[in-house]
Amino acid sequence: MTRAREPRRRAVAAGVGAVVGLFLLTGCGLQPASSYVPPAGPGKIQHIEGLPDDAHITVAGKNFTEQLILGKIAVLAAQAAGFEVTDFTNIPGSQPTREVMLSGEGDMTYEYTGTAWITYLGHESGIADQRKQWEAVRDADRANGLTWTEPAPLNNTYRFAVRSEAARELGDIENFSQIAQLPVSERTFCVEAEFNSRPDGLNPMLRAYGLERGAANGVPDENIGVYDTGAVYTATDEGDCNFGEVFTTDGRINSLDLRILQDDREFFPAYNAAPVFRTETLETYPQLDDVFRQVSPLLTDETMRELNGRVDEDGEEPGDVAFDWMVSQGLITRR
Repeated sequence: MTRAREPRRRAVAAGVGAVVGLFLLTGCGLQPASSYVPPAGPGKIQHIEGLPDDAHITVAGKNFTEQLILGKIAVLAAQAAGFEVTDFTNIPGSQPTREVMLSGEGDMTYEYTGTAWITYLGHESGIADQRKQWEAVRDADRANGLTWTEPAPLNNTYRFAVRSEAARELGDIENFSQIAQLPVSERTFCVEAEFNSRPDGLNPMLRAYGLERGAANGVPDENIGVYDTGAVYTATDEGDCNFGEVFTTDGRINSLDLRILQDDREFFPAYNAAPVFRTETLETYPQLDDVFRQVSPLLTDETMRELNGRVDEDGEEPGDVAFDWMVSQGLITRR
């Protein structure tokens, strides 16, 4: 399935004027709004032996919370390895970020497999198997001068979530397929308007699980509540429905104590984050692959929910959140 928007974005700017102030795409090149990260020293990530003093890379990233955090993690990792780093995170949107990478202005970014496969490479649907989706993107993007290295476990895709209290009342439900075993009156859903109406959204998902929308013995229309973007989480928490459409790494899942149901029939495509390098850059500095192989395996759905929540719910800065997490994992040290 495709998705028309990225996950929840942090409100880093308001209005066109603010966006222009944050990032300028001009004939003079891309200019970052802020490259703030706390100073870091080496930890498990060590200074690369023999690295030239003028070794430099540019890290690109998008302007929603998770991407800001991943971008700062990448900046800190590269700095700890001995690189001078230009921080081009906070780019407004997927396509501009892609153009930065293709044009050679960016050397590295964390990108999502499903986004690349569908949005950039033009495929109509994604691949549910996470490894196969990564391999397909890796192979296809070689022709574009980009190299995908090993992905993180974090898979920022669609799921449905239920209040923990309601999950217990519904027999400790864990898998989406179990909904078909519930009384029709308990098959209630909160979804965003876009997901409700799209040809690869709610209706085909229900059919994949043997539930027909509008059928008396399936999911009657009155069992489906349609909400504005972002309101699904609150509606689910308040009991307006049993099952709410969510993104798997959204920090509100933890803060609202929601339980994610497993997509046990693998309807939703994979959106694993992976380090993507300009091939020329990685050929010049092949040690970068080793650096990020220390980082990416630690980035799980649960980890990203916690980190995203610290920014979205607690108001912390992405650079501070990234720094604290990397120190806690022993990847870098305080300087």
